[in-house]
Amino acid sequence: TQGFLALFTGDTGEIRAEVREQIDTKVAEWREEGKAEIVPGVLFIDEVHMLDIECFSFLNRALENEMSPILVVATNRGITTIRGTNYKSPHGIPIDLLDRLLIISTQPYSEDEIRKILDIRCQEEDVDMSEEAKVLLTKIGVETSLRYAIHLITAAALACQKRKGKVVEMEDISRVYQLFLDVKRSTQYLMEYQNQYMFNEVPAGEGDDDESTAMLS
Repeated sequence: TQGFLALFTGDTGEIRAEVREQIDTKVAEWREEGKAEIVPGVLFIDEVHMLDIECFSFLNRALENEMSPILVVATNRGITTIRGTNYKSPHGIPIDLLDRLLIISTQPYSEDEIRKILDIRCQEEDVDMSEEAKVLLTKIGVETSLRYAIHLITAAALACQKRKGKVVEMEDISRVYQLFLDVKRSTQYLMEYQNQYMFNEVPAGEGDDDESTAMLS
C-alpha cells in the first residue's frame, strides 16, 4: 500500500525501518502459523575481490539474518590484499567471511569440453564451420584460452563472409589468428619491442627471459 501511494505523493525514499520491522513481524507470524513459507533468493557477486572491507562487513552482518538470500561469489584471485586495508587474505576475502562460505574448486577444461563449448557457441552465433576448422579452433583454445577461441568464431565468420564463403574453413581461422593476438603472444611482442614504447617500466635485459618470466613481469 505504501509503495502504491508513493506514486502519487512523490515519496520515493527508502522504506522506513518501522515499516520493515512490521513486515518482518507479520511474515514471521504467517510462517509460524503455516500460512507462508520463506523462499530465499540468490545474490550472485562476480569478481568479489573488488569489494572493500566495508562491503564485506555489510555482507557478513546480512548473512546473520534468517531472511538473508543465498550468497554466491566468484573470484579468480589467489592471496591478495583486501581492498581498503593493508592485510592480505585468500581470494581477497576477509577470513571471518571466508569461514562462512563453502568453497567450490574448479578445474581447467579438457580438450573435449572445449570442443563441446565451441560447438555450442557456433550454433548460438549461427556460424557454419567445417570439421577441420573446429579441430584447429579447439587446438587454439587448448594452447591459449577458451575465451580467446570463442572471440575468434565471430572474427572467422566475418573473414569467411569477406571471401564470399558460406562455411568457415581452416584458412579463416588461421587468418584471424594471425590478425588478433592472444595474451601470451601480445606479452611476448611487448617484451621484444619494449624499448620502442613510451613509459617503459621493464628494466633492460628482462625482455630476453623466458615466456613465463615475461608473463610474471
